[in-house]
Amino acid sequence: MLFPSDKKIKAIARSLYKIVEKLPILSPHGHCDPSWFSRNKNFTDPSQLLIIPDHYIFRMLVSQGLSLESLGIFPHDGSSFEQDPIKIWQLFADYYYLFRGTPTAMWLDHTFKYVFETTEPLNSSTGLTYFEHISAKLKESSFKPRALFDRFNIETLATTDSALDNLKNHKLILDSKWNGNILPTYRPDGIIDPETNDFSTNLKILEEITGEDTSTWKGYLAAHASRRAFFIEHGAKASDHGHFTPQTYNLSEEKASKLYETIYSGKFSQEQADMFRGQMITEMAKMSIDDGLVMQLHTGSKRNHSSLIFNRFGPDKGFDVPTKMNYERGLHPLLEAVGLSNKITIIVFTLDESAYSRELAPLASVYPALKLGPPWWFFDSF
Repeated sequence: MLFPSDKKIKAIARSLYKIVEKLPILSPHGHCDPSWFSRNKNFTDPSQLLIIPDHYIFRMLVSQGLSLESLGIFPHDGSSFEQDPIKIWQLFADYYYLFRGTPTAMWLDHTFKYVFETTEPLNSSTGLTYFEHISAKLKESSFKPRALFDRFNIETLATTDSALDNLKNHKLILDSKWNGNILPTYRPDGIIDPETNDFSTNLKILEEITGEDTSTWKGYLAAHASRRAFFIEHGAKASDHGHFTPQTYNLSEEKASKLYETIYSGKFSQEQADMFRGQMITEMAKMSIDDGLVMQLHTGSKRNHSSLIFNRFGPDKGFDVPTKMNYERGLHPLLEAVGLSNKITIIVFTLDESAYSRELAPLASVYPALKLGPPWWFFDSF
């Protein structure tokens, strides 16, 4: 239904679709919980599965005046919130009409019809019927995570894991007799971003689990290398980095070491924090040349735009906003350092559609290390 109206173009689109429609799914960037597949237990209820974890759903509903509490989102200040999954689902059903014409509705309608085999639209009057129908489906063995993985013809699924994760669930999957290919991905944001709330604590944990002295620049880098090796042992093929801007740096060893001393002390400026994050993009790229991890770089999202929501509910509650980026200038130090190497693949994802063809495509057309990821968000729409 989303093909162009022109008959000749539509014929080409259909012929291309037939080539790929039955190919297996290769998912290099997923936010699935690996414990789903290590434990392989049935999901609890429709609200816990489809609403509470999905900021695409509740960002729309919050924009129309609903509260996060009413949608079952836990507030950190101890105030009350809705915990009845049926009431949460019914509220969602009451306002589902708001999603008409959005990518979220397209995804959900497809899921309802082809995964859960519903036969009528979701609205206020069908909300309870939907809840009961999906709940019954979720209790079936065919709806356990591993069965769904096989049903969806997934060949490989890469999860997104904290650099400090012990990867026990990935080990359980590897040690099991199941043949599903679930790979971890090294996500070091919590030990790279000095403005993370638990940054100092994370560095101490990093030191404990690697045996490296994270109070020094060399020790800190060695700790990263150690964790990357640990991830590779568990099947990792890539690292993933969620930086706000693509601004990179390639400081000398002496300047980088002095900068880290300032960062480690906790007495740093905004400019120094930005510089450190940019330097670490380059450092991670240099490590990728050594260990072979593909580098995924997600930039351009101003995360947690509402401080009120962030303070009450924590991160990833739908308040991420695209911003304008300068990739030509920002990536220049990184590309000067590693851009001409054939030993690294750097995949850049952007939220700034104006930069995609203006800057990123020309950069990727000449630097062998640089590749373009799918344009994030703005190609999701009809």
